[in-house]
Amino acid sequence: MSILLNVENYKVYYRTLSGYIRAVDGVYLSVDKGKIIGVVGESGSGKSTLALSLVLPKPPMVIKGGRVIFDNSIDMLNLNTNERRKLLFTRISIIPQYSLDALPVIKKIRKLITDLARDKNIDVEELLNLFKERLKTVNLPDRVLDMYPIELSGGMRQRVVIAISTLLKPDLLIADEPTSALDVVTQRQVLELLTDLRDQGIIRSLIFITHDIAAVRQIADKIATMYAGKIVEIGDLESTITSPLHPYTSLLIKSVPSLEVSYRTKTLRGLGGIPPSLLNPPEGCRFHPRCPYVKPTCTREEPPLVKVGSSYVACWLYSKR
Repeated sequence: MSILLNVENYKVYYRTLSGYIRAVDGVYLSVDKGKIIGVVGESGSGKSTLALSLVLPKPPMVIKGGRVIFDNSIDMLNLNTNERRKLLFTRISIIPQYSLDALPVIKKIRKLITDLARDKNIDVEELLNLFKERLKTVNLPDRVLDMYPIELSGGMRQRVVIAISTLLKPDLLIADEPTSALDVVTQRQVLELLTDLRDQGIIRSLIFITHDIAAVRQIADKIATMYAGKIVEIGDLESTITSPLHPYTSLLIKSVPSLEVSYRTKTLRGLGGIPPSLLNPPEGCRFHPRCPYVKPTCTREEPPLVKVGSSYVACWLYSKR
């Protein structure tokens, strides 16, 4: 399988008056061509920072190290802002978190498309016609072009954002919490739409970022679990869901409601404690203050990411010192 994006020991911090917040701290991740990888974890785990930094990092975000290689040839960390902008929408695109609010309220959708055409030196009419075709793909009528975002429902605005972000057929689409503000019916429509775009070749690969394990199960080929700025487990969808290796992944899955949950037969298991401060994260494994299997080594030494079967996990239950 050919790799589209390879991330190694990637570190992205936020500069504050109190010091650096280690939002992404030594992440390893790869995205295969034609595949969808879900990145899951609690709020504050670093998922959105990872997404934004890969596209267009902005202050107070500071890239502190690592390697990010795109399509085997582009060293993302050596690109300046203008070079990154040239890749935006064409090679890499993003559906931002809170994308329902990402559309300027004072501009009609047509104006957004004409602005994009001018920015990319594309004929305006050509791009407008292409956008009309994309509207059909996302099940929206042409009249959307002459509407303001405020005139659209939440589901329609989300589909407009998806249509714009995929308009120029990016190789990699990063979807940051694209279903979090939608009702369950619209969530399913968005998940099916993203899969269809991949299957039709409109996008080559997708990073799907969410805290919703149930959503990932509907769309992803692989799952990466992120905790306190680190990837703690990566594996195929079914093997991770049915036999998770990391205690954090296991507890995340057990905390998801399902139809068979009943107070008489089965109860949900909560995830005790709170995520650590990334300004001063704990030594050793960052999950150890909440882990039911903690042992002395966990409090002193950080576990490496090791291969177990077809998966990778960072946990002293599987690693040798």
